[in-house]
Amino acid sequence: MHTKPTHNPQAILWMSTLGFTVCFAVWVMFGVIGNPIADELGLSETQFGLLTAMPILTGSLARLPIGMLSDRFGGRIVYFLLMLSTVLPIYLLQFATSYWQLLALGLLVGLTGASFSVGIAYVARAFPRERQGFAMGIFGAGNAGAAVTKFVAPGIVVAFGWQYVSTIYAIAMLIMAFAFWAFTSPDPQESAEDRPGLREQLALLKDPRVLKYCQYYSVVFGGYVALSLYLTRYFMAEYGVGLQLAALIASIFVLPSGVIRALGGWLSDRFGAHSVTWWCMWVSAICLFLMSYPHTEYTVHTTNGPVSFSFGLNIVLFTFLLFLVGVAWGFGKASVFKYVSDDFDRNIGVVSGIVGLAGGLGGFLLPIKFGMLLDLTGVPSTIFMLLFGVTVVSLIWMWWTERRPAVSPTAPGEPHRWQSFNSAGGGPAAASGGSGPAQRG
Repeated sequence: MHTKPTHNPQAILWMSTLGFTVCFAVWVMFGVIGNPIADELGLSETQFGLLTAMPILTGSLARLPIGMLSDRFGGRIVYFLLMLSTVLPIYLLQFATSYWQLLALGLLVGLTGASFSVGIAYVARAFPRERQGFAMGIFGAGNAGAAVTKFVAPGIVVAFGWQYVSTIYAIAMLIMAFAFWAFTSPDPQESAEDRPGLREQLALLKDPRVLKYCQYYSVVFGGYVALSLYLTRYFMAEYGVGLQLAALIASIFVLPSGVIRALGGWLSDRFGAHSVTWWCMWVSAICLFLMSYPHTEYTVHTTNGPVSFSFGLNIVLFTFLLFLVGVAWGFGKASVFKYVSDDFDRNIGVVSGIVGLAGGLGGFLLPIKFGMLLDLTGVPSTIFMLLFGVTVVSLIWMWWTERRPAVSPTAPGEPHRWQSFNSAGGGPAAASGGSGPAQRG
């Protein structure tokens, strides 16, 4: 059992959230500065997608080892050193003159994305179980760092050039690292028995619940990151708007999806992780289906001659649907980690790392696939067809493993499975080999 924290959990929460906001703003910076870079270097859509995705790759892959280090050595020291290690690569971006240099530095800058797995474990341990969902939701609202980049970076690019973005972001990261260290305190002390061993941590990679939560998070977070990177370019290509206006419109998706995560955490505490995730997937699936339909013109040959009409979403209706998707994914990002804290609080750092890795890999692969689909078809809305498909996969998996068993008949005298379902805070009660609530008593 964890001892009572002797520090201020509110300070841990707010400084961790602010640090994650800065880290996330840096992590997705290529979504804005990649556009002038692509024009300078004459990049294809696939090359642009790869450039924006490189930071996402390392940020994703680093989440698992960073989460393991957090469980073993404490969140405060790992978080501080992680932020400090990214200052130099961010600063050096402005001196890159070739595509390969930008890719290499993008890999190093991407370590900022691993801040999630250490920060969420650090925050969760500072709060009792009944408040963890809300606390983690507030921390996760640091996703709004993507909106900070959408608001700030375009103006810097237009006024001074994209190189100045790296200078300003490097200074911001340096200040943030030392401010975090100054205003936070060490993790609660644990006995040696409470610290998970390496064998126990690695065994979680095979847990079917973890794999399922990875799929959910690859949609709600991977899709969020991918669209954060690609929406500015999408609006420029599909609706012919300029860089600053495209980034501003894209923030209508990015900002609410980050900020609303705190409300998603509260709802997950109140109604359970499953209920929130289930409705999140349904809302996003319906909206993505509508958004995936390309602008189409029809000609019908009638007895009175041809009659032509067109179908397509104008920018206002499209942005409204995009906003709904952002809100749904904001709730979903919080509810997935309510599943994690309910079932794996002893190993929350490593499980957060695994699930975060899956979500980050979604954010890495999807922009590349977006670029490939656009190069192949020339139809921008194919990116939403892809997102609709992966959302449907999550719905089917959730129904098969959670909804269907919960309402299926049980033997006489056996408690209904729905009771077991809700006893774990909206997810199936932990069985043997896990660390869910049913085992902790």
